[in-house]
Amino acid sequence: MKELCLKLVKAETENEVISILKKARYWDDPDNWKNIGQNENNFSVIGNQQSKPEAALVEKLVNSIDAVLMAEAEIRKINPEGPDSPQSIPEAVELFFKVPNGKLTKISPLTRTELANKIALVATGTRKNPCYAIIDSGEGQTPNKMPNTFLSIFEKSNKMRIPFVQGKFKMGGTGVFRFCGHHNLQLVISKRHPKIAEQEIDESKKKWGFTIIRRFNPKDGVRSSVYRYLAPKDKILSFESDQLPLLPGKEATDAYNEPLEWGSYIKLYEYQMTGLYTQIILDLNNRLALLLPSLALPIRLYERRTPPFGGKSPEATLSGLMVRLEENPDHIERGFPSSHTMVVDGQNMKASVYVFKPGKEIHFKKDEGIIFTINGQTHGFLDKRFFTREKIGMGYLKDSILVIVDCNDIEGRAREDLFMNSRDRLSDVDLRYAIEKALETIIKDHQGLKSLREQRKREAFENKVKDDKPLEEVINKMLKRSPVLSKLFVEGLRLPSPFNFSGASEGEEFKGKDFPEMFEISKEFGSENPKDCPINRRFYMHFITDAKNDYFNRDNDPGEFTLLLNDEIFENFSLNLWNGTANLIASIPSECHIGDKLDFKWIVSDRTQFEPFNGTFYVKVKEPEEKKSIHDTDKKKTHTPSDKNGDDVKKPSKLSLPDISEIRWDKWDTFKLSEESALKVIDNGEAGMDFLVNMDNKYLLTEIKNTKKIEQLEMRYKYGMVIIGLAFLNYNQKHAKASSNGSSEKIDSDNEIDIFSKIEYSTKVIAPFFLPMIQELGVIEETQA
Repeated sequence: MKELCLKLVKAETENEVISILKKARYWDDPDNWKNIGQNENNFSVIGNQQSKPEAALVEKLVNSIDAVLMAEAEIRKINPEGPDSPQSIPEAVELFFKVPNGKLTKISPLTRTELANKIALVATGTRKNPCYAIIDSGEGQTPNKMPNTFLSIFEKSNKMRIPFVQGKFKMGGTGVFRFCGHHNLQLVISKRHPKIAEQEIDESKKKWGFTIIRRFNPKDGVRSSVYRYLAPKDKILSFESDQLPLLPGKEATDAYNEPLEWGSYIKLYEYQMTGLYTQIILDLNNRLALLLPSLALPIRLYERRTPPFGGKSPEATLSGLMVRLEENPDHIERGFPSSHTMVVDGQNMKASVYVFKPGKEIHFKKDEGIIFTINGQTHGFLDKRFFTREKIGMGYLKDSILVIVDCNDIEGRAREDLFMNSRDRLSDVDLRYAIEKALETIIKDHQGLKSLREQRKREAFENKVKDDKPLEEVINKMLKRSPVLSKLFVEGLRLPSPFNFSGASEGEEFKGKDFPEMFEISKEFGSENPKDCPINRRFYMHFITDAKNDYFNRDNDPGEFTLLLNDEIFENFSLNLWNGTANLIASIPSECHIGDKLDFKWIVSDRTQFEPFNGTFYVKVKEPEEKKSIHDTDKKKTHTPSDKNGDDVKKPSKLSLPDISEIRWDKWDTFKLSEESALKVIDNGEAGMDFLVNMDNKYLLTEIKNTKKIEQLEMRYKYGMVIIGLAFLNYNQKHAKASSNGSSEKIDSDNEIDIFSKIEYSTKVIAPFFLPMIQELGVIEETQA
């Protein structure tokens, strides 16, 4: 049995595993295989797990972390469900491993590496078809217990009542099955921790147990596949041994050298992640760090594939995104992260806003814009298109912003409603959209983001096209010649050109204090002079403080903000802290009536405050105010701290032209362009669009080589691309309006490409043909038509 087990460990392909099991006469006999969870219909549950291989892999790593924490509790004879057990994951990590506050940011890289030796993720096999092994020296399981733990869908010994573990959805990490090669093969080996085993009565407690999980295709009238595990005569294969050579050695070619004395070993054969994350210590490390931002325990990563990857160490420590951000402050824009407290429908959350310097975000994220975490694990996300929404207007920063929303304090029922059990996506529920609305306000009104947006815009328009007359003349001629085109373009299309760099200056750096000595309201609103607020609007209240921007969200000794209405916790507000100003944004409660006077009390506290900062203010509920359109006034207004209901912009009487900037190759990285890019359109956040035209497009440069009329060719290309972009925006605006009026066509939903990506992609496709096309079409004679 031991020899068979080690042969399966060293097998690197499905075919090798099948050959080994056939020789042992296990593979072809259906009586040797039992249904996972004793359920013939288990595919309906197992097949509905994570949609991406890296998210499924995370569940295995989380299970290993849980196993290590459980082992530490059981060794100390702490009842995991009892009142004396740690009441949170950070508390357990601090108690068991002496990590301050349970935060890996508080210990040295060397200490993290030493701690990481308890859990390993090892890549073996070949580069093209890798295998991944997850190894931990945690509690382990006896052969008798494996059917109800590793091999169960709904674990009978589940962790629902254990407060210091993460895995509480009882899925047992089954999401990885579908990504394991063609037959979905997985090897499971485990042995109970001896100090735990000595406390138990189990005849198999000194043995290693091992099995193979595989997928059986539908047959004999059965409509779905079924997952089964190897258990000849209904028994898990087992043997006695002090240790097994399952851990990697120090050399890049040593995959199975060091002994494992207890714990668990899980091998995923031919895991389908090839091409996504080439090197485990680089690409996959970065991705897993994002999915496990505040990792409870570090994990050691080993690259042991053949041929070896060159140039880098074959090992690394996965410590989570928060550690990586802490260790790379030079990648973050000055003043960030900023901290934000949110209470949405009574649910408490904290949001941290990071902004990466141009190009640096590629080391930390892909398309994620906002990630939602519970106990340090990402449970869902919104992609970066969120920042291009019309209500937000942060197109210049969409690649750079990352918002981390800590959802630990969301109550059980609300948490279940918000997140899918697979823990990789959000549900379509009212709470989700209420949270999105609160985040829209935080991002839109963030003074630091506004300043950075203007700075990035200024960089883009170093080569701004100053003379728009040629483009205006071309469009006017087009409109005169085509009444249909004139009607299409002029009606409803509004592309004003507000170019405002106010607030873009970086100014003097704000130096806040770890623990504020001042936190006070900027203007008093007492009972006799309350702040007026229409019943259908939100109100803003502003505070002055000397607290650092991360005061409310940091790992170490964060501050707490509480808002009370009539001495009861208020359930819908957000507080944004930035460079000495804290802006409170709140909605009038639905049960209020016109004429009500609302008595609010605010409290700011931290461990250093003998007496917390506190105060009161009053709000009077006024008649509803009709929401103004941006076309309703001839006077343009600019946001001020006391007026944030939106910009009012003069409605143009004819087609207005956008700002156009010529981008050269040295700015490609800044704006995510390439040699094939032609046009990028960005919402400038002030009711207008900016057009960035790549003047070093390789197809344009090729045409320029064959002509002496360089200026004419460049103008044709530049203005032609702008007109194509205008056409896309015009179409999108008209159909979006039709959709809002009851049309069945839905534009730019979460499952579709947004309009800006459509423009960028389409102009890239058109670019090779554009100049030759207009040249040849222009010489067609009437007799040829």
